[in-house]
Amino acid sequence: MFQALPRISRRRALQGSAAALVLFGLLLWWLLPMGESSPSGRVTVSTGVRNAVYEHYGKLLKTAISRDMPDVDVELINSQGSQQNVERVATGKADFTIAAADAVEKYRLEGAPGADRLRGCARLYDDYVQLVVPRSSDVDSVEQLRDLRVAVGQDRSGVRLIADRVLEAAGLDPAKDVKPVAAGIDTMPELLKKDKIDAFFWSGGLPTDSVRELSEEMPVRLVKLGGLVNELHKQGGASRYYRAATMPADAYPSAQQGSAVPTLAVANLLVTTDRIDPELTEGLTRSVIDSRDHIGAQVHAAQLVDLRTALYTDPLTLHEGARRYYRSVKP
Repeated sequence: MFQALPRISRRRALQGSAAALVLFGLLLWWLLPMGESSPSGRVTVSTGVRNAVYEHYGKLLKTAISRDMPDVDVELINSQGSQQNVERVATGKADFTIAAADAVEKYRLEGAPGADRLRGCARLYDDYVQLVVPRSSDVDSVEQLRDLRVAVGQDRSGVRLIADRVLEAAGLDPAKDVKPVAAGIDTMPELLKKDKIDAFFWSGGLPTDSVRELSEEMPVRLVKLGGLVNELHKQGGASRYYRAATMPADAYPSAQQGSAVPTLAVANLLVTTDRIDPELTEGLTRSVIDSRDHIGAQVHAAQLVDLRTALYTDPLTLHEGARRYYRSVKP
C-alpha cells in the first residue's frame, strides 16, 4: 500500500496560491513590454527673429524633443524676441520659450498678466551685447552715437530693452538723442551695408551667424561696452542682470582682427509656467541638457549649457518638473 500524503491546510493552500500569483505577475512584468507612460500632446515654443540664434536653437531643440518624446508634437512660432516671448508664455499663447533674464524680470516687476505663473526650466547660455559699426566709423563709444541712425531692435525684443538701457547708461535719451530704427537682426546687416543706418545693437549668443556673415562681406568692428556696467546697475530693477563680459578674439575674426572686446552679457533662460504638466517639463528639460553637444555643434552658444548651473534660473523659481529632473541626475 502507498503511504498517504499529509493533508495541506486550507489556509496554507491559499497562501501558496497567492504567492504563486504574485510570482506570476512579476514574471509577466519582467517579460512583457508593458510600455512606460510618455508625455503626449502638442506644445508651442516661441523662438525669435528669423535667422537669429533663438530660432536656430528652437529648430534643433524640436528635433531633440521629437526623438526623446515621440508622442509630443512641437510647434515653433517666430517672435520679435525676449519681451514678446515672456508675454506669450505668461498669457498662455505659448508653452515654452527662451528669454533673457532682464526681460523676464521686467515683466515680473511690472506685474504684467500671468507674471506670477512664470517658472524656469534651465539657464541656457549668455547673450553678449554687440554694437556694430563700419570699420571706418568715428564711433568708439556709445556716447558718440548721438544724432546717428541706430538700429535698436524690434519694439518687443530683448535687444530693444538692452539698447535703450545702454543708451541711457551713456547719458543718451533713446528717443531723442539718436535716430532709432526698429529693426531686427534679420534686416540690420543689410541696412548697414546699404548705408541706411550708422550702427546697430544686437544681443545674442556667440557667434551670431548674421553678424559673422556681415563681417566677412564688409569691414565692420565692435564697439567696447564693458565700462557701462556700473551705470547700468544704478538703474536698478532688471538692469542688475547685466554683467561685464569679454567677447573672445575668435568670435568674429574678421571684425575683431585678433582683439577681444569688453562688453556686457545677460543669461538666457528656458521659461514656462506652472500650467504645464510636470512630466512633460521634466522630459523637455532632460532633452535640453542631453542634446547640448548635438545642438552646440551647430549653435556654438549652446555648448555652454552646463548641468551644474542650469538649475539657477533667477529670477524664476524652478518648475516642479524641472526640479524632478535635476534631482534625478544629482550625483
